[in-house]
Amino acid sequence: MPDQTYDQRGANPAALVEAIRKAKLRLIPLLLVMYTLAFLDRVNLGVAKQALQSQVGISGAAFALGAGLFFVTYAVFELPSNLILHRVGPRVWMARIMITWGLVSAATIFVTGDTSFYGLRLLLGAAEAGFFPGAILFMTYWFPSAERGRVIGLFYLGYPLALLFGNPASGALLDLDGWLGLAGWQWMFLIDGLLASVVGIGVLFWMPDSPDSVHWLEPDEKRALNAAIAAEGEEKRAVGRHSLLDAFRDVRLLHFIAIYFALQIGSYGVTFYLPTQVSELVGRKIGFIVGLVSALPWACGIAVTLFWPAMAVRLGRRRLFGVISLLGISIGIAVSAQAPPVIAIIALCVAASGIISAQPVFWTFPADHFGGVAAAAAFAIINSLGNLGGFVAPNLREWADHHFAVHGAGLYALCASGLIAAVLLLLLPEPRAATLQGN
Repeated sequence: MPDQTYDQRGANPAALVEAIRKAKLRLIPLLLVMYTLAFLDRVNLGVAKQALQSQVGISGAAFALGAGLFFVTYAVFELPSNLILHRVGPRVWMARIMITWGLVSAATIFVTGDTSFYGLRLLLGAAEAGFFPGAILFMTYWFPSAERGRVIGLFYLGYPLALLFGNPASGALLDLDGWLGLAGWQWMFLIDGLLASVVGIGVLFWMPDSPDSVHWLEPDEKRALNAAIAAEGEEKRAVGRHSLLDAFRDVRLLHFIAIYFALQIGSYGVTFYLPTQVSELVGRKIGFIVGLVSALPWACGIAVTLFWPAMAVRLGRRRLFGVISLLGISIGIAVSAQAPPVIAIIALCVAASGIISAQPVFWTFPADHFGGVAAAAAFAIINSLGNLGGFVAPNLREWADHHFAVHGAGLYALCASGLIAAVLLLLLPEPRAATLQGN
């Protein structure tokens, strides 16, 4: 049982603790599977880079542009998608997102050149828009602030799990090249895309909209959980952080966007190119072995994220922990640019650990700051505009590599993003600790 008792206006503390325990067991595994599948597309794109260039004729510049175009339509449709989710409920809308993105991802097998690659990436961004902020919003319906750091940290494990298992699995699928007349990269996109659609159908049956809609909570547990969430909502409403206009009027929103944008430049700069970088370091073509080595940094990210966000919340030092993670991104990327293979891979482990652990710590800031419709809007805006860093990252790296006569120039350009994000995070006030009984 947790070592804290929640003070929520007379709600039964023991019932609240039990409700949160049950919600974690029922909901986190589902969210984790969903996020793992969401990120597999980005894993697949990095793994398929060499094959798309050699077999389809997509140039490095075209690959970078196509990788980034996903985030353009993703940004455009993110806000309306999350507002729809807030209105119709997460069950139906999250299922719709997963089913459509899975079908579009599977359709990547029909790419024949630059134009079709660009078109499918734009369509995929529109289909997947709203998934991530929708998941964060869903968690605010179920988990009070004192638990949110732990829960978001567990949810974020889907990111490194996709990279940990996706890199070797996708590499193995590449080895199916020629089977039944399909290239290995086509098998990879087809299987992973259809799997996402199947899970999306399952979401219609497994994801509850709210505590009131489930049978596995006792009546007093539902009352306690609803009271805890409602109390936080009333507090945010009292300080003007609850309506749609509240979100747009709050200058803190721009601050959150800037931090997340800089963070995503470093994140996607590593994610899209890690298999290629590892391939160069070990001197082997991308396949199962390179996939295994590429999984090591994400395994380290999982190990760190299992305790880092929860510790940041427990100690009340979220800002400090977030800054350390962001500095780890920059240091790891910079060292990997010039170091010998073993040191470079260790440096990439540091960078990946920073990428994975920084993001759940960051999301506790806007999750504590906004509520209600303001939260739905703010999460979507932060994620959509921040994720435009995913458009900048590959293009910035390509530009730097081609315009500076320095080995690893693209990596040096990317490492600056972590430093900028760290400075911006330092300018945020440390959030107050969650209200706990007896404190």
